[in-house]
Amino acid sequence: METARIILHWTSYAYYLYVFAYASLFKVFQKQSMMESMQSLGFNKTWTIAIGIAELIGVLLVVAGVYKPSLKIIGVLFLFPFAIGAFTTHMAHQEYEHYYQSLAVCVLSVVILWTDKTFKIML
Repeated sequence: METARIILHWTSYAYYLYVFAYASLFKVFQKQSMMESMQSLGFNKTWTIAIGIAELIGVLLVVAGVYKPSLKIIGVLFLFPFAIGAFTTHMAHQEYEHYYQSLAVCVLSVVILWTDKTFKIML
C-alpha cells in the first residue's frame, strides 16, 4: 500500500508540474495561441503575463519541494486558486476542450497534499 501511495504521489506531481509549467511558460513567453485564448477570456497582455509569472513562481516552489517538502506544499496551495480559476473560467466560457487539464490539476492538488507524508490538516 505504501508503494502505491508513493507511485500515486509522484505520478500526480509530475503531471501537475507538466500542466502548470507549460501553461505558465506559454503565458510568460507570449505564445500566440495562449495570448489569443486569454484575450478571448477577457485578459489583456499585462494580466496574462502577470498570471504566467505567478504560476511560474508556484511551479518553482513545487520543484524546490523535491529538496524541501514544505516548499512543495506552499507551491501546491499557492497554485490551487489558479487551478480552480482556470476550471471555472473554461467552464463558464464553454471551452470544454480545455477544462480537462484544469479539472485534473484541481483534483491533483488534493491528491498531492493527501499523499504527502509531511502535510497534515488538524481539525
